[in-house]
Amino acid sequence: CVMSARSAIKLCRGVFQNRTNFLRRMSSSPQGPPGGHKAENIVWSDSLLSTKERSILIGSKGATIWLTGLSGSGKSTIGALLEKRLIEYGLLAYRLDGDNVRFGLNKDLGFSEEDRKENIRRIGEVSKLFTDCGIITICSFISPYRSDRDDVRKIFERDELPFFEVYVRVPLEVAESRDPKGLYKKARSGKIKGFTGIDAPYEEPEHAELVLETGSETPDACVGKCMNMLSEAGINIPVRMDSVLGAP
Repeated sequence: CVMSARSAIKLCRGVFQNRTNFLRRMSSSPQGPPGGHKAENIVWSDSLLSTKERSILIGSKGATIWLTGLSGSGKSTIGALLEKRLIEYGLLAYRLDGDNVRFGLNKDLGFSEEDRKENIRRIGEVSKLFTDCGIITICSFISPYRSDRDDVRKIFERDELPFFEVYVRVPLEVAESRDPKGLYKKARSGKIKGFTGIDAPYEEPEHAELVLETGSETPDACVGKCMNMLSEAGINIPVRMDSVLGAP
């Protein structure tokens, strides 16, 4: 729907009031925005819009769905289907896949424990930006270390942004029997070292918002559960756009 002139004026007033309040908080805090950076002589530049105001203006509320699990558990399959389903419903959605980001953003990282940690940190920050600008971001990453996933969660909690950890659970023998990339076979033969589930650990989530049992549930059923999770969390799911896309 189109915002009335009175509502727009009220919103603009709120924007500038929020900016004033933010600047007051920053001036009274010796720390300012989150630290931990190496760069010196940098100053945080605040937006003129809060996350809520941006969401109202563009008509879209962002969130991040973090799909974690063993290789072959179905993370990429579910992520791709979920992205398509959300867009069919007229929502802004984008998928960040573990392999895909290593072709660009994270092409300088390998699979050591240190590199895995940096891989997840970068994606956490990117997905937070996507979420802040109103996009439902679907992250499909093995992300084997619980502490790394918890660190990502803290990024979202700090800025009060929606974050859903979804454990894509499957027995190791089922994932290994699927082996869509032939990686388990290589790991068993010793051609790949440090492979999650074989000679490197996977630490199961302790407080996941959702657990998907892909050894017994279909991808469509898993996507449906993710959609319900979003709806229950206040993400409005509108009417499907099949007729616009020409889908049967």
